[in-house]
Amino acid sequence: MTNFIPIFPLSIVVYPGETLNLHIFEPRYKQMVNDCFTNKKPFGIPTVLDNAVTEKGTLLEIQSIEKVYDDGKMDVVTKGIKVFNTLELIKVLPDKLYDGAIVTYPTNSEDLRSDLMRSVLTGIRELHKMLNVTKLFKKPDDKLCSYDVAHHAGLSLQEEYELLCLLREDQRLEYLKRHLQKVLPIVSGMEDLKERIQLNGHFKELKGFNLDL
Repeated sequence: MTNFIPIFPLSIVVYPGETLNLHIFEPRYKQMVNDCFTNKKPFGIPTVLDNAVTEKGTLLEIQSIEKVYDDGKMDVVTKGIKVFNTLELIKVLPDKLYDGAIVTYPTNSEDLRSDLMRSVLTGIRELHKMLNVTKLFKKPDDKLCSYDVAHHAGLSLQEEYELLCLLREDQRLEYLKRHLQKVLPIVSGMEDLKERIQLNGHFKELKGFNLDL
């Protein structure tokens, strides 16, 4: 079954269940938000990669319009609902400034996998400790899913999109687990490098290493 939805292409990945705060300032998206909010209709955010709209994205519902400014700009709270596949982009809509898409909604397994999640959480917390980051998740560990933690694992935009394309929870957790196994030794090595630089006066000028990479 296909569906038509308004779309708001952005260079981000939004996951189902994620709360996303948006500041709306372009006329076409002010119109889209007003239409969706008035009619209680969702809209989609397909990810933009390499200046192109990708096939997959996430359907969102508008939970509230927090503020409307004098010039019509808005602060909007939205929440991700489910992943969609784009079949066709509709670039001209009658009397509308925004674009749309014909989409389908693939079957997506979100069954919790506590064994894999424990391993992923251990890796994420080790990464955060190395980077001196504190993150408290809003759910108990045994209620977390891959979508709840993916933005906190140090993925690139491309990698976040690749995870969005995985439609089974065990696949997504395995993806995160492999990513952390790859990145943790790199970050650990950068910590060692930082220590050597700090101890060696000759190299103190090299303090520009970005530890968030």
